Amino acid sequence: MPTYLSPGVYVEEVESGSRPIEGVGTAVGAFIGATQKGPLNQPTLVTNWTQYSQIFGDFVEGSYMGHAVYGYLNNGGGAAYIVRVGGDGNGAGPTARAELPAGTKPGVGAYQILAVGPGEAAPITVDVEAPPDAPETSFKLVVKVGDEVRETFDGLTTKKGKQNAATVVNAQSKLIQLEEVENASLEKRPQTGSFTLEAITPPAETKPAVVRADDYVGDSADRTGFGGLEEVDAVTMISVPDVMAAYRAGMIDLEGVQAVQLGMIAHCELMGDRMAILDAPPGLNAQQVLEWRVSKAGYDSRFAALYWPWIKVFDPATGQNIFVPPSGHMAGIWSRNDATRGVHKAPANEVVRGAITLETNTTPREHDQLNPVGINVVRSFPGRGVRVWGARTLSSDANWRYINVRRLFNYVEESVFEGTQWVVFEPNDMDLWQRIRRTITAFLLRTWREGALFGATADQAFYVKCDSETNPPEVIDAGQVVCEIGIAPVKPAEFVIFRIAQYAGGAAISE
Repeated sequence: MPTYLSPGVYVEEVESGSRPIEGVGTAVGAFIGATQKGPLNQPTLVTNWTQYSQIFGDFVEGSYMGHAVYGYLNNGGGAAYIVRVGGDGNGAGPTARAELPAGTKPGVGAYQILAVGPGEAAPITVDVEAPPDAPETSFKLVVKVGDEVRETFDGLTTKKGKQNAATVVNAQSKLIQLEEVENASLEKRPQTGSFTLEAITPPAETKPAVVRADDYVGDSADRTGFGGLEEVDAVTMISVPDVMAAYRAGMIDLEGVQAVQLGMIAHCELMGDRMAILDAPPGLNAQQVLEWRVSKAGYDSRFAALYWPWIKVFDPATGQNIFVPPSGHMAGIWSRNDATRGVHKAPANEVVRGAITLETNTTPREHDQLNPVGINVVRSFPGRGVRVWGARTLSSDANWRYINVRRLFNYVEESVFEGTQWVVFEPNDMDLWQRIRRTITAFLLRTWREGALFGATADQAFYVKCDSETNPPEVIDAGQVVCEIGIAPVKPAEFVIFRIAQYAGGAAISE
């Protein structure tokens, strides 16, 4: 309490009875796969195709990663986290190289500098600098493209450790990589000066990196694969389209594909705030994908959705049209749907941008067999284009049948979690219970008015209970405050039925 010692007027700022809860983002995708270049197993945020191509490279023949990210952005996706796995393929090979002379043993290079990626319009120059009073093993690298300074690495050393030159540059640089020359002396830093990378012959063909199922699944302790996404709380959608490229290339078999998809589902269920978007194997007709879904991939999860068939898009890498998995485009549609309508709207009956046609055209009778088992079919309609025509999860529980219901709960749960952190360590009394009720009620009232909850009145749409009944003395003594929240989500009008009967009109006689 403030102390008042002299007469006068005092102005104080006090907190209001409740604090607003801001809705969290619902449309942040994550893509795991092999790319031309970029940091390995480090979730990297991109917001447009230019950023992606600069960091991870362009389209690669035999890989679906670039097409998935492009389809995501083209269909309305915004932010996305990219996790590169598998290392380098020959499409990520160097385009130019230079040798840094060693500080001792003249004529024996200390490092090879390799340019990575598709190359730059201007030559790459690397300046080796060192102040006069710096240790003999310390130096600085300045990377230029033409006359423009692009990257600077200070405090490098030839010694082993966190500041080792090769370790730092290879982890952070988007333009060059360092390789220690065998039998070279690293007792001193490389000779200072400016070194221009000379072009080398590019590879005859571009191929994706070799990957295995465990590269995608990874290890949460090492932050590899899916494990690297555990620390990125913003992610709400996960797609691994490139696993199908590995399957088609013979790197993994169909059981390996299922292992990766089961890993995706396990990750999403563990995190509880994101969903997995799965692809069916390529080349399957309606009967085959039904058998695969029911007999082999018997997934049962409220945190996953499956789409089929594959879609045909233009491939700049080959100059031809190819079929690609639909998951990247579907993630973009989820994002577009959230922006235009809201997370409560089922992401279906939406046009797939960039889709030329489909691998398989589905008939209504075939769709009758696929929809009940959770296969969301992408269909082509005359005069209406290629559209998503399903919005179901892979759950056998009818309460969690629809994608928008699961994502609405994710949105509400995460928003309440983020917006009530101020409650921790507050005095656990009736005043706190009232403040919690007011805070959450205001948020749910706004959500109901936006059309996300079902009910003619707010009382029909939701309830918030936080009182002595949910917080008896034994709960308070345990240091807990319990608040019970119930919401009535809106369900999509999946089946629209018009009952039309023949009406025999009669004449009325009036006097």
